Amino acid sequence: MGGTREPALVGSPLLPDGFKVPVSRFVNPSTRMRQLLDEEPFLFGPGVYDPFGAQLVMYYGFKAVYFSGYSFAIGHLGTTDMDLYGGVEIADAARRTVSALRKFQLTMAVGDPEKGIAPRHLDIPPVIVDMDGGYGNIFNVQRTTELYVNAGVAAAHIEDQVLPKRCGHIGGKALIPVSEMLGKLRMARSVADDLGNRDFVVIARTDGLSAVDAPESARGIELAIDRGLRYLDSGIPDLLWCEFPTSEREPVERFSQEIHKRFPEARFAFNWSSSFKWYKDPNPITFEELGRMGVKFIFITLGAQHANGYGLSQLLQAMSAGQQQGYIELQRKEFETGTDLPTRSHHHFSGVPYHHLVGKMYDAARLGREFVEELPEDRVV
Repeated sequence: MGGTREPALVGSPLLPDGFKVPVSRFVNPSTRMRQLLDEEPFLFGPGVYDPFGAQLVMYYGFKAVYFSGYSFAIGHLGTTDMDLYGGVEIADAARRTVSALRKFQLTMAVGDPEKGIAPRHLDIPPVIVDMDGGYGNIFNVQRTTELYVNAGVAAAHIEDQVLPKRCGHIGGKALIPVSEMLGKLRMARSVADDLGNRDFVVIARTDGLSAVDAPESARGIELAIDRGLRYLDSGIPDLLWCEFPTSEREPVERFSQEIHKRFPEARFAFNWSSSFKWYKDPNPITFEELGRMGVKFIFITLGAQHANGYGLSQLLQAMSAGQQQGYIELQRKEFETGTDLPTRSHHHFSGVPYHHLVGKMYDAARLGREFVEELPEDRVV
């Protein structure tokens, strides 16, 4: 989860003298993810769909970012998760997100010397990205994996659904044969290795638990367990993910227990899904409990989408009722004493002080503190 330990710091040619970034900046994201998987009881990655959300996750010290396919479908296409976007689209969004986190690290490392805002040294969390069913055959997997690896994505998951796929919590799912799924996993692994990133984390997901159609005769939890064992038999997946249809504990416990009988060191990924009404669950399964079951990566797929929907709806309702007063009240909350909301100054969050400092360092035109208007701080951000 969030961390407070001050990281080891080094300089960067993209910073003025005297400013530093965490040394982890220069560690491959996949390598860093593997280190965290070994060191942490579990990794938690809030689900986001754009660079802005990922930067907030990084600001608050989370050690992983989950780039959700369903969130991407809603946030970028305004539609649902039923295979309505292509691999190149989500790969480009992932590329922009990884790039934004690297830039955000630099801007936070500068702070704002003129306003007395101290540098903040943030590790870049590894980004784990949805690859759905691979967007086609093994050659679509090949292309998408290449785009992910070259973008600096740390890990990706592939599921065993027939294409066009659908969200794991939408009915009517069907499964491809095990051999086809293994081919996709093998291709992802081979592409990453060929590109020199042998640490790229491959996650195999099965939707066997609630699939209505599959080549096998088994259904339900028996099918999910069988699929999981056969995927691990290949030696390819680093993590195994079973998509569960409800928040019930028993299927989660049984799946992990049965897998561990043959693979005691198996590691799992778990979707603490936004599709479940956790607030009505009298005893919701905790992250710590999941960690003890061998779950090493936990994520909430649509966390950012629901938070954005809630927060923006609150503002829009307030402005509908009170016009400008609705926004004034938002600002009152942003600027309350003791709050830590980096976005209340969009100039600082987006890196204006960094651009002035580095612009001056590189002799860029009209970039430097001498071009900054002197305005009263109690009136402007």
